[in-house]
Amino acid sequence: MITSGMKTSNTYEWATPQQLFDELDKEFNFTLDPCCTKDNAKCRIYYTKEQDGLSHNWNGHRVFMNSPYGRHISNWLCKAFEAKAMVVCLVPARTDTRWWHDYCMKANEIRFVKGRLYFNDGEGRAPFPSAVIIFKGKMRCTKETQNKLVVNSMIVNRKPVNVQ
Repeated sequence: MITSGMKTSNTYEWATPQQLFDELDKEFNFTLDPCCTKDNAKCRIYYTKEQDGLSHNWNGHRVFMNSPYGRHISNWLCKAFEAKAMVVCLVPARTDTRWWHDYCMKANEIRFVKGRLYFNDGEGRAPFPSAVIIFKGKMRCTKETQNKLVVNSMIVNRKPVNVQ
């Protein structure tokens, strides 16, 4: 079921599917969730909207970022791009946008998610495709290495996962 908030800009906050987070956390061992609510924080260290994760230093952390998907997504991706930290970003795969080309195409790795994710504890399927963007801090992609950008796809369970 797709809710009205998913079809419009009524909401920019999409709670990360737990199964997807768990799969990525096994690989990256995250220490910081800079843009979440108190109820859906994925890491022991986290920042809520009121704490403004953009204003904090992420350096040295292993960051999982599922930023708000609205007009300010480019601010979050810029922060991820510039951080001296491993930053793994869950974003809508909007390859036609400026922010995609300004930041995502300069990442070390892009993983396209096969199918549509279920957000908000399985309440509904996203009306957009998703991608996982990986920035490796100091090992950032440069013009010389951009041709070596790794693009993969990942398969996650497309059925809702209820987290108790």
